[in-house]
Amino acid sequence: MEGALTARDRVGIQDFVLLDETTETAFLSNLKKRFSKDLIYTYIGTLLVSVNPYKELDIYSKKQMDIYMGVNFFELPPHIYALADNAYHTMLTEFNNHFILISGESGAGKTEASKKILQYYAVSCPSTTLLNTVRDKMLKSNPVLEAFGNAKTLKNDNSSRFGKYMDIQFDSQGDAVGGHILNYLLEKSRVVHQNHGERNFHIFYQLVEGGEDDLLHQLGLERDSLHYNYLTQGECAIVFSINDKNDWKTVKNALQVIDVDEINTDHLFGIVASVLHLGNIQFDSDSKGQALLNNNAELRWVSNLLGVDAHILQEGLTFRKIEANKDQVLSPFTIDHAIYARDALAKAIYGLTFTWLVNRINGSMENKDSSRKTVIGLLDIYGFEVFYVNSFEQFCINYCNEKLQQLFIQLTLKAEQEEYEAENIEWEPVQFFNNKIICDLVEEKHRGIISILDEECLRPGDATDLTFLERLEEKMGNHPHFVTHKLADKMTRKTLERGDFRLLHYAGEVTYCVVGFLDKNNDLLYRNIKDVSLQFCTLLCETENMRWRGGLVATQFKSSLLKLTEILMAKEAWYIRCLKSNESKQPGQFDEALIRHQVKYLGLMEHLRVRRAGFAYRRKYEVFLKRYKPLCPATWPHWRGVPADGVEELVQHLGYLPNEYKMGRTKIFIRHPRTLYATEDAYEKCKHELGECKSAMKIFQLQAKYKGYKARKERERRAWAVKVIKRFIKGYMTRGQAKTTDNSEYLAFVRQNYLNRLKENLPKTVLDKTTWQAPPAVLAETSEILRKLHYRLMVRKYVRGITPQKKTQLQLKLVTSSIFKGKKDTYPQSVAQPFVDTRISISVSNLTDGMIVFHITCEDPKEKGDLVMQCDHLFEFLTKLSVIANKQSAIKVVQGSIKIEIQAGKESAVDFSTGQEPMVYKAKNGHLMVVS
Repeated sequence: MEGALTARDRVGIQDFVLLDETTETAFLSNLKKRFSKDLIYTYIGTLLVSVNPYKELDIYSKKQMDIYMGVNFFELPPHIYALADNAYHTMLTEFNNHFILISGESGAGKTEASKKILQYYAVSCPSTTLLNTVRDKMLKSNPVLEAFGNAKTLKNDNSSRFGKYMDIQFDSQGDAVGGHILNYLLEKSRVVHQNHGERNFHIFYQLVEGGEDDLLHQLGLERDSLHYNYLTQGECAIVFSINDKNDWKTVKNALQVIDVDEINTDHLFGIVASVLHLGNIQFDSDSKGQALLNNNAELRWVSNLLGVDAHILQEGLTFRKIEANKDQVLSPFTIDHAIYARDALAKAIYGLTFTWLVNRINGSMENKDSSRKTVIGLLDIYGFEVFYVNSFEQFCINYCNEKLQQLFIQLTLKAEQEEYEAENIEWEPVQFFNNKIICDLVEEKHRGIISILDEECLRPGDATDLTFLERLEEKMGNHPHFVTHKLADKMTRKTLERGDFRLLHYAGEVTYCVVGFLDKNNDLLYRNIKDVSLQFCTLLCETENMRWRGGLVATQFKSSLLKLTEILMAKEAWYIRCLKSNESKQPGQFDEALIRHQVKYLGLMEHLRVRRAGFAYRRKYEVFLKRYKPLCPATWPHWRGVPADGVEELVQHLGYLPNEYKMGRTKIFIRHPRTLYATEDAYEKCKHELGECKSAMKIFQLQAKYKGYKARKERERRAWAVKVIKRFIKGYMTRGQAKTTDNSEYLAFVRQNYLNRLKENLPKTVLDKTTWQAPPAVLAETSEILRKLHYRLMVRKYVRGITPQKKTQLQLKLVTSSIFKGKKDTYPQSVAQPFVDTRISISVSNLTDGMIVFHITCEDPKEKGDLVMQCDHLFEFLTKLSVIANKQSAIKVVQGSIKIEIQAGKESAVDFSTGQEPMVYKAKNGHLMVVS
């Protein structure tokens, strides 16, 4: 808050609590002003409001993380790192559990916020190899869960279609040592059907578009999403803003990090492929209207990939097994029933796979140490959803948001009331919308919508979606938050279809179409299809305690939410409220109407009013006094008494009126921001004046201190110099004696000096026997050892530098030495000269003649040139010659003509041709002509 005070005149107010007016207009104006300057974070006390900018901002670097580590919450501008860091340090200080609730509409940035917090903890927590492994798994679980649990919707390219709560476990030192994920209500219906403009779960497209050719071949898949019925329902299989190929690589890498081995990875992708094959199974009708399978190829792929019996699978997709007097009877399906069975199996398989995947991630992050740990929970759960057509999934999602809003209000009010009670400040009632009436409408036992839905699913007879709607109308007829076409007035009836009901949520009205409610809530499999599912379970989870759980989905979800709220109520709460800046996901656009709607349904104004509760600012006496004590002579520079008395003295001096503040047990409460701003302005002015006075005094003080410092340093330097010189002279005088304290430093100097001179004047070649520094007596033995070592090193370098060509020359020199040394007078002069390679080459023609040309290099014009000779045994002669000389490459077979050098610089040629008889003669062109 102090940071907000200092920066309040720059771009809006950093903390909404310090707004002069707590109106919606002032709230939106402040939000817009900050958003226009890319300031996407603003506080309401310790709650963080985040507006999605739909562009990359340079505020998430390692440098930014370092800035926020260990800093008081209100010292720096609002940031998600500040909230993450303060939750972490409060947990360490108080050794209690916390959770961060991230909420907002689909596309508002909840998943990204969750990632940013995980990344911050990955960098800021203490680091060891074990902990790095745990953090890697936490981070890498995200792309895997997003691939299998997220999808493109009309509002968001990466919408979470399941709820996720992650506990990050820390030991007493603050090290991240484990994690655990709970998942809620995966939207399984998306596997078999997507609305127009939406896609199935990402993993299907990643596999088809990014999978390696060999893998696709093994799975029987084609690299074309349009080939698969389950991927084309929404008619947008290819989305330019999503790179499925790159995402595929990320997911494969992440699976390795979270310890999914190659065998299980193959199983996993086999299951994904089996769902695609299932969706391509088509049915025909026989003359009796019974379903027949017409694509055995797809059936075989499903059977092979799932490891289930093909006959049982085919039977399960075309017949229903009925119990009759302890006998089992197969009743044929119609095409509609067969399609339902196929889709139900696909959803069941995918749901079980997702649960298995979450269990594997939990197993890889499990903390093996049983000692007590503290946790920070991250709740990233689906935002409130309103589509053109809203079904059972939206009903459950919006009910979840109602429960979380109820929890939010309860915890916020509770925390504020507890603080006021602890400080003996009278609580002032705050007006807010209590959504308990809506939660009861949905979840109340025997009377709520979920109970009525369950009854309709379980009752005998022909229950349908429309009979469910009729039961709702009977039970909810006069409820102020429920209306249907039948119950509505004339004007409202025009906006409702006969199969719809409308709920007035805390976030606004939502109309739900009841079509599919009973089927989706039942989540039932026909008996023999359930057998297939159980066979598949055994294949996937040989060591896992998993089974298919059919039954009433809404009730299961309600129970899960109840357990979740119990988990959250036992922890300290932190909140992040994410807002969409516009529907078109364009940077720089601030849709005021859209944001006003979100501010309303997220309860931000209620939270602000609760947080203010009549007082804009509250601070501990010690903190307030430390900041503002220069404003009162009685408290400056030190207050010696009780801090509360010092604060009272200070505010009396500043002229605070009785209705402008309250004194609590440990804190001062200031009612209006303007009072605080006036105090802050006075502080800034005083600080400036104090700074000027202090600056003048400090200049004189610094000058005197600097002079004294220089004098002391000079005295110390001279004393040191005298001591060194005396010790050096004494050491020189006793240098020839046994080693003593007096001469040891001098001898060390002598050694060092000699070694430095030697280093600069070492011999450069092995033939240099004279360049070696004469040593002092004390280093004679050492010098000789070093000399030998140096010469050995030079010899070693010389030997290592000998190339194969040079080695050959030296070997030839050795042969020459054995032949000529001491026998021929010119030999000694030849030793130092490089051995000349005469480079003789030999040419022959390609015809039947026996002519041989020896090409001999000539430098003197008087020397005779190339040698031309005739040999009847050419092959034997040249072969032996090349073996002896080891120069097979010197012989060349030439076609037509061989150039020869008669003398140095004078060339001719030998020409070759064929004729009736062999002859050799000089031709008119001067060449030697050889006819064969």
